[in-house]
Amino acid sequence: MDDTRLHLLGQSAEDLPAISALLQDATLRLPDIAYAAPARRLVLLVNRYRWEAKTPSRVRCALRIETVLGVQRQNWPSDPEAVLALLALAHDGEFLTLSFSGGAAIRARTEVIEVVLEDLAAPWETARQPTHS
Repeated sequence: MDDTRLHLLGQSAEDLPAISALLQDATLRLPDIAYAAPARRLVLLVNRYRWEAKTPSRVRCALRIETVLGVQRQNWPSDPEAVLALLALAHDGEFLTLSFSGGAAIRARTEVIEVVLEDLAAPWETARQPTHS
């Protein structure tokens, strides 16, 4: 299996569609989301489906959003152990929005766009490829 690890930096709205596509169908648990207000950083640890790989696989990945001035949640699950699937990352001029399955979302107001996507470990094969209906 290809063990290539991604390390990408997005610094403009034009960079985000590619990063969003790589993150589509990444799964995470609610405890894997952290906002550090003093550091102005939002971090998500996800299991990213490797759409770019020939073999169906996932990899542990960190998504870091820098220069965060504030964070809002919408339709947030009440179960602290809920698992969400990330559907998209978008920017509307003021907010970076992370849209999840079930209608949940995080909006981060940022000073500038600075997004880092970094694979943290070796990938593992999976028998389950995400499907969309």
